[in-house]
Amino acid sequence: MRICVFCGSSSGNRPDYLEAANQLGTALAKAGIGLVYGGAQVGLMGEVANAALAAGGEVIGVIPKALVDRELAHEGLTKLKVVGSMHERKAMMAELSDGFIALPGGVGTFEELFEVWTWAQLGHHRKPCAVFNVSGYYDKLIDFLDHCVEQGFFKPVYRDMLIVEPSVESLLQAVSDYQPPRVVKWINSEQT
Repeated sequence: MRICVFCGSSSGNRPDYLEAANQLGTALAKAGIGLVYGGAQVGLMGEVANAALAAGGEVIGVIPKALVDRELAHEGLTKLKVVGSMHERKAMMAELSDGFIALPGGVGTFEELFEVWTWAQLGHHRKPCAVFNVSGYYDKLIDFLDHCVEQGFFKPVYRDMLIVEPSVESLLQAVSDYQPPRVVKWINSEQT
Protein backbone atom coordinates (compact mmCIF):
# COMPACT_ATOMS: atom_id res chain seq x y z
CA MET A 1 0.00 0.00 0.00
CA ARG A 2 1.12 3.55 -0.74
CA ILE A 3 -0.24 6.90 0.40
CA CYS A 4 0.32 10.12 -1.54
CA VAL A 5 1.07 13.10 0.68
CA PHE A 6 0.45 16.60 -0.64
CA CYS A 7 2.20 19.35 1.32
CA GLY A 8 4.09 22.61 1.18
CA SER A 9 7.51 23.11 -0.35
CA SER A 10 7.99 25.58 2.49
CA SER A 11 7.92 24.77 6.21
CA GLY A 12 5.39 27.36 7.34
CA ASN A 13 5.71 29.58 10.40
CA ARG A 14 5.05 27.05 13.16
CA PRO A 15 7.28 24.20 14.30
CA ASP A 16 4.09 22.08 14.61
CA TYR A 17 3.99 21.72 10.82
CA LEU A 18 7.48 20.25 10.51
CA GLU A 19 6.80 18.00 13.49
CA ALA A 20 3.56 16.75 11.90
CA ALA A 21 5.35 16.00 8.62
CA ASN A 22 7.98 14.09 10.56
CA GLN A 23 5.34 12.15 12.52
CA LEU A 24 3.41 11.27 9.37
CA GLY A 25 6.47 10.08 7.43
CA THR A 26 7.61 7.99 10.38
CA ALA A 27 4.15 6.50 10.99
CA LEU A 28 3.69 5.56 7.33
CA ALA A 29 7.03 3.76 7.24
CA LYS A 30 6.42 1.96 10.55
CA ALA A 31 3.03 0.78 9.25
CA GLY A 32 4.67 -0.58 6.09
CA ILE A 33 2.93 2.03 3.93
CA GLY A 34 4.95 3.54 1.09
CA LEU A 35 5.06 7.31 0.63
CA VAL A 36 4.42 8.97 -2.71
CA TYR A 37 5.02 12.72 -2.82
CA GLY A 38 6.20 15.57 -5.02
CA GLY A 39 9.90 14.66 -4.95
CA ALA A 40 11.39 17.85 -3.48
CA GLN A 41 13.99 18.07 -0.73
CA VAL A 42 12.65 21.33 0.74
CA GLY A 43 9.94 22.33 3.21
CA LEU A 44 7.37 19.89 4.54
CA MET A 45 7.96 17.80 1.42
CA GLY A 46 11.57 17.14 2.37
CA GLU A 47 10.65 16.56 6.02
CA VAL A 48 7.99 13.90 5.36
CA ALA A 49 10.31 12.11 2.92
CA ASN A 50 13.33 12.21 5.24
CA ALA A 51 11.27 10.90 8.17
CA ALA A 52 9.89 8.01 6.12
CA LEU A 53 13.36 7.14 4.83
CA ALA A 54 14.88 7.32 8.33
CA ALA A 55 12.23 4.86 9.54
CA GLY A 56 13.06 2.44 6.71
CA GLY A 57 10.11 3.24 4.45
CA GLU A 58 9.72 3.24 0.69
CA VAL A 59 9.60 6.80 -0.69
CA ILE A 60 8.73 7.56 -4.31
CA GLY A 61 9.08 11.13 -5.50
CA VAL A 62 7.47 12.46 -8.67
CA ILE A 63 8.86 15.77 -9.87
CA PRO A 64 8.74 17.81 -13.10
CA LYS A 65 12.06 18.24 -14.91
CA ALA A 66 11.85 22.04 -14.49
CA LEU A 67 12.10 21.59 -10.70
CA VAL A 68 14.96 19.10 -11.02
CA ASP A 69 16.79 21.73 -13.07
CA ARG A 70 16.40 24.15 -10.13
CA GLU A 71 18.13 21.60 -7.88
CA LEU A 72 15.03 20.98 -5.77
CA ALA A 73 14.86 17.20 -6.28
CA HIS A 74 15.56 14.91 -3.34
CA GLU A 75 18.54 12.74 -4.26
CA GLY A 76 18.15 10.05 -1.59
CA LEU A 77 14.74 8.55 -2.38
CA THR A 78 13.85 4.93 -3.06
CA LYS A 79 12.76 6.11 -6.53
CA LEU A 80 12.61 9.52 -8.18
CA LYS A 81 10.40 9.74 -11.24
CA VAL A 82 11.02 12.79 -13.44
CA VAL A 83 8.08 13.90 -15.58
CA GLY A 84 7.51 16.65 -18.10
CA SER A 85 4.77 18.69 -16.43
CA MET A 86 2.74 19.33 -13.30
CA HIS A 87 -0.21 17.54 -14.94
CA GLU A 88 1.92 14.43 -15.49
CA ARG A 89 3.16 14.68 -11.90
CA LYS A 90 -0.36 14.65 -10.44
CA ALA A 91 -1.52 11.82 -12.69
CA MET A 92 1.47 9.65 -11.83
CA MET A 93 1.18 10.33 -8.09
CA ALA A 94 -2.50 9.35 -8.22
CA GLU A 95 -1.74 6.20 -10.22
CA LEU A 96 0.94 5.09 -7.74
CA SER A 97 -1.20 5.71 -4.64
CA ASP A 98 -3.97 3.97 -2.72
CA GLY A 99 -5.04 7.12 -0.86
CA PHE A 100 -4.25 10.78 -0.34
CA ILE A 101 -3.37 12.94 2.67
CA ALA A 102 -2.83 16.70 2.68
CA LEU A 103 -0.51 18.23 5.25
CA PRO A 104 -0.47 22.04 5.53
CA GLY A 105 0.53 23.77 2.34
CA GLY A 106 -0.44 26.48 -0.09
CA VAL A 107 -2.32 26.74 -3.34
CA GLY A 108 -0.53 23.78 -4.94
CA THR A 109 -1.46 21.54 -2.01
CA PHE A 110 -5.08 22.71 -2.15
CA GLU A 111 -5.25 22.18 -5.90
CA GLU A 112 -3.85 18.64 -5.65
CA LEU A 113 -6.23 17.71 -2.84
CA PHE A 114 -9.28 19.20 -4.53
CA GLU A 115 -8.49 17.45 -7.79
CA VAL A 116 -8.28 13.95 -6.29
CA TRP A 117 -11.33 14.64 -4.11
CA THR A 118 -13.25 15.71 -7.23
CA TRP A 119 -12.13 12.53 -8.99
CA ALA A 120 -13.51 10.53 -6.04
CA GLN A 121 -16.85 12.38 -6.21
CA LEU A 122 -17.06 11.63 -9.93
CA GLY A 123 -16.33 7.96 -9.32
CA HIS A 124 -12.94 7.94 -11.10
CA HIS A 125 -11.44 6.26 -8.03
CA ARG A 126 -12.59 4.96 -4.64
CA LYS A 127 -9.51 6.00 -2.65
CA PRO A 128 -9.64 7.95 0.61
CA CYS A 129 -8.88 11.68 0.56
CA ALA A 130 -7.83 13.17 3.87
CA VAL A 131 -6.61 16.32 5.56
CA PHE A 132 -4.13 16.24 8.45
CA ASN A 133 -5.52 19.24 10.33
CA VAL A 134 -2.33 20.17 12.19
CA SER A 135 -2.98 22.78 14.91
CA GLY A 136 -6.27 23.71 13.21
CA TYR A 137 -4.55 24.74 9.98
CA TYR A 138 -7.53 23.66 7.86
CA ASP A 139 -10.32 24.83 10.23
CA LYS A 140 -11.37 27.78 8.08
CA LEU A 141 -11.34 25.69 4.92
CA ILE A 142 -13.54 23.07 6.60
CA ASP A 143 -15.91 25.83 7.76
CA PHE A 144 -16.08 27.08 4.18
CA LEU A 145 -16.78 23.59 2.83
CA ASP A 146 -19.62 23.23 5.35
CA HIS A 147 -20.90 26.63 4.15
CA CYS A 148 -20.88 25.30 0.57
CA VAL A 149 -23.07 22.40 1.69
CA GLU A 150 -25.44 24.78 3.51
CA GLN A 151 -25.70 26.88 0.36
CA GLY A 152 -26.59 23.86 -1.76
CA PHE A 153 -23.47 23.65 -3.92
CA PHE A 154 -22.64 20.11 -2.94
CA LYS A 155 -24.26 17.33 -0.98
CA PRO A 156 -23.28 16.35 2.56
CA VAL A 157 -22.29 12.90 1.29
CA TYR A 158 -19.54 14.49 -0.83
CA ARG A 159 -18.36 16.71 2.01
CA ASP A 160 -18.21 13.62 4.23
CA MET A 161 -15.90 11.92 1.72
CA LEU A 162 -13.12 14.27 2.88
CA ILE A 163 -11.54 12.86 6.04
CA VAL A 164 -10.36 15.51 8.51
CA GLU A 165 -8.28 14.44 11.51
CA PRO A 166 -5.99 16.26 13.99
CA SER A 167 -3.53 13.46 14.82
CA VAL A 168 -1.46 10.92 12.92
CA GLU A 169 -3.08 8.01 14.73
CA SER A 170 -6.68 9.07 14.07
CA LEU A 171 -5.79 10.05 10.51
CA LEU A 172 -4.22 6.73 9.55
CA GLN A 173 -7.08 4.83 11.23
CA ALA A 174 -9.71 6.85 9.34
CA VAL A 175 -7.87 6.34 6.05
CA SER A 176 -7.62 2.60 6.74
CA ASP A 177 -11.33 2.37 7.64
CA TYR A 178 -12.58 4.48 4.71
CA GLN A 179 -15.55 3.12 2.79
CA PRO A 180 -16.56 5.21 -0.23
CA PRO A 181 -20.25 6.09 -0.40
CA ARG A 182 -22.48 4.51 -2.99
CA VAL A 183 -24.18 7.48 -4.60
CA VAL A 184 -25.07 8.60 -8.09
CA LYS A 185 -23.22 11.82 -8.91
CA TRP A 186 -25.27 13.00 -11.83
CA ILE A 187 -28.54 14.87 -11.32
CA ASN A 188 -31.30 15.75 -13.71
CA SER A 189 -32.54 19.25 -14.57
CA GLU A 190 -35.36 19.09 -11.98
CA GLN A 191 -32.80 18.62 -9.18
CA THR A 192 -30.77 21.74 -9.94
